[in-house]
Amino acid sequence: MSDVKQNVKKVVLAYSGGLDTSAIVPWLKDNYDCEVIAFVADVGQGAEDLAGVEEKAIKSGASSCYIVDLREQFVKEVIYPTLKAGAVYEGQYLLGTSMARPIIARAQVELALKLGADALCHGCTGKGNDQVRFEGAFAALAPQLKIIAPWREWEFNSRQSLLNYLAEKNVPTTATATKIYSRDANLFHISHEGGELENPWNEPSDQVWMWTKSPEQAPDKAEYLQLSFEKGELTAINGNAVGAIEAIEQLNAIGSEHGVGRIDIVENRLVGMKSRGCYETPGGTIIVAGLRALESLVYDRTSLKYREEVGLEVAQLVYDGRWFTPLKDALFAASNSLAEQLTGDIVVKLYKGQVTVAKRRSPNSLYSEAFATFDGDEVYNQKDAAGFIRLYSLASRIRALHAKG
Repeated sequence: MSDVKQNVKKVVLAYSGGLDTSAIVPWLKDNYDCEVIAFVADVGQGAEDLAGVEEKAIKSGASSCYIVDLREQFVKEVIYPTLKAGAVYEGQYLLGTSMARPIIARAQVELALKLGADALCHGCTGKGNDQVRFEGAFAALAPQLKIIAPWREWEFNSRQSLLNYLAEKNVPTTATATKIYSRDANLFHISHEGGELENPWNEPSDQVWMWTKSPEQAPDKAEYLQLSFEKGELTAINGNAVGAIEAIEQLNAIGSEHGVGRIDIVENRLVGMKSRGCYETPGGTIIVAGLRALESLVYDRTSLKYREEVGLEVAQLVYDGRWFTPLKDALFAASNSLAEQLTGDIVVKLYKGQVTVAKRRSPNSLYSEAFATFDGDEVYNQKDAAGFIRLYSLASRIRALHAKG
């Protein structure tokens, strides 16, 4: 046994109860001869996923299992700030999986430090983005703790080999050799990979989608929602005050009924390869539509341009797992400052998978019907535009004269 393995006495494992982490528990005990503590993060994946998870962890060999409710932190500390920043990865992805990782990793580190653990363990594969996100957070928060990534160490290379190992160890599991899709769910979204999606020429079948109706199955009658925002955060739906978790859950339910929030993309992973994924983010899609509409009212042109630049940087940062960095603090300071103006009401129309803005108002609105009208007004003399245009195009004029001379 290596010195590293000998020095590990207690490890905290990010545990889901799925096939991979069920196998990791006995594998750690076999290969590191250490105590294994299961850590389960409740980020809103649903009661079905959490049912029986503690018993399952203990039966697989964990000494204890801690289930930590992170939903409120997830919304307030990650989802809302990221949405206010306007972060969208590669033009479409609202970062549902990426956003959950820092809050999970931080809670895992906190538990490990509290219990005096020597190491942290995750079940991320060596091909994905999540290994970088978790280990980047671990490095920033507790660099003294060792990191164990079984997928980069063990000899297993298939679901069947993991199932054989669990059978050998007498660890019960409901997993089977055939797993069509790889899914990740939380309060904000659900993702789907694998199966027919591995061929980008295949259209996703109906069995891919789990939350949202298809536009064809959605109601034939549109539904209108009034969204009330204060400083960029949703505070009421149709005039009824909502808490952070409740807001996302309500909009997920309503948006799913109307087929809102589906995307099918081929994205660039951080590790260099492309992957194809289908994502369902109904509530997030509705909130983003509301925020963009509110921005159109209250941000001047240069402020909006800067917010868009910040949004691109934040999207890259969140996707790449650089949450616990000074850059994140600086970018969010900028976006939160701008979002101080994002107060108002937006009415959106949901119909057949689409979200369109029907009405908008804000006490901070820069829009004035008196200024925008084609009729006469007292603040804008159209003759003034001639001088403005002459100065605005001065460089082009000089260039043209220089070319002629």
